[in-house]
Amino acid sequence: MSEAPFRPFETKLDEAAALRVLRAATQGADDGELFLERRRSEVLVFDDGRVKTASYDASEGFGLRAVRGETAGYAHSTEISEQALKRAAETARLAVGDGGGTWADAPKASNRRLYSDENPIAQASFPAKIETLREIDAFTRGLDKRVVQVSATIAASMQEVEILRPDGVRVRDARPMSRVNVSVIVEENGRRESGSHGGGGRAGLTELVQPAHWQGAAREALRIALVNLRAEPAPAGEMDVALGPGWPGVLLHEAVGHGLEGDFNRKGTSAFSGRIGERVAAKGVTVLDDGTIPDRRGSISFDDEGTPSGKTVLIEDGILVGYMQDRQNARLMGVAPTGNGRRESYAHAPMPRMTNTYMLGGEADPEAIVAEVKDGIYAVGFGGGQVDITNGKFVFSCTEAYRVKNGVIGAPVKGATLIGDGPTAMTKIRAIGNDMALDPGIGNCGKAGQWVPVGVGQPTLLLGGLTVGGSAA
Repeated sequence: MSEAPFRPFETKLDEAAALRVLRAATQGADDGELFLERRRSEVLVFDDGRVKTASYDASEGFGLRAVRGETAGYAHSTEISEQALKRAAETARLAVGDGGGTWADAPKASNRRLYSDENPIAQASFPAKIETLREIDAFTRGLDKRVVQVSATIAASMQEVEILRPDGVRVRDARPMSRVNVSVIVEENGRRESGSHGGGGRAGLTELVQPAHWQGAAREALRIALVNLRAEPAPAGEMDVALGPGWPGVLLHEAVGHGLEGDFNRKGTSAFSGRIGERVAAKGVTVLDDGTIPDRRGSISFDDEGTPSGKTVLIEDGILVGYMQDRQNARLMGVAPTGNGRRESYAHAPMPRMTNTYMLGGEADPEAIVAEVKDGIYAVGFGGGQVDITNGKFVFSCTEAYRVKNGVIGAPVKGATLIGDGPTAMTKIRAIGNDMALDPGIGNCGKAGQWVPVGVGQPTLLLGGLTVGGSAA
């Protein structure tokens, strides 16, 4: 944790004034903090042969929170001044009432840095970025005569945060983020299909705008589009499903991950509530949430309450062993926070959220796993999905999937959806591959109206008896 003087973004608000107001707002509370943020972001989109979007956004502000028991008072403002802070303190103070809380221990100190503090927006000039987008467009169109439309995106942002606690503890973090994405539409005999690929993380644009990176993304987007061009209607019914490594871990994120966040379990609304020590998945299944992987999209040096991020085992060999916790829910459940208190911005209060959630690999050969499928599908790409936390029921759409019969991968299928519930699906895992991989850096997670960047991952898996929705083959 930083010991540098508290100078939030060169404003008129000094440390002494901020600390004085914060202490008054949280007198008698259990916990609380002042969260200051400055964010800069740039998005450039080259679509259909021209620049479609060139946006630059800048924002800054603070959020002040006072917590007592299950109640939290929160107020925020775009004006960072002592007067604005005093007004926010009056609102947050309402949650404390007459006080009498027991002040929680401060987060442990850490000097760990998981990513650079260099601003990725400044790593390439505006003209250079536009020229790169033109090159991506021309290169992708030149790969195949069936390409009729290309959309290329370069996005970068820099989030700077400072957290001040009433006990005087303060932390700072500079969080870069960058991404390059390519989308393609192909047409043949009047039929059009699309494909998309890209990625990034908490690193600069320098490598992402190099041809060695974006040419690979362009080829992969085209490959997916061409696969979909020859896809047949998906089958429907209950069948075995093989899942590919990497991004298919988004199913794990939705079907299981959200259900393992501390607030849902403290309130008893999760399908996993009160099940610590019980078997919730097949033997061999180990699931972690890890915010400490350098440069990954979901990684954070410390969370938005000041707790250092952690590597938390959630399910070990099929047994539920823990939940993801922020400070408030951890205190109320009598456990330690895990560094998962996250918020979208200064205008939002923190809550338990995932970082990089993944399943460890096993010993099975991926090809042998697919060969076990007698009549089912092999899904390697996913789009949107929905999940009901109370029972774990999920619905996911596949963006790339194949029919498998007698262990042989056949034609690609279109319109396949996977339907099931997380707790049951986890017990139906019959084989775990030795090829665990993380996604390329494309994940965003929504919860209670807040969005944060996340990562997912898994090895090749075989699940028995999932419901596949689609059209009759």
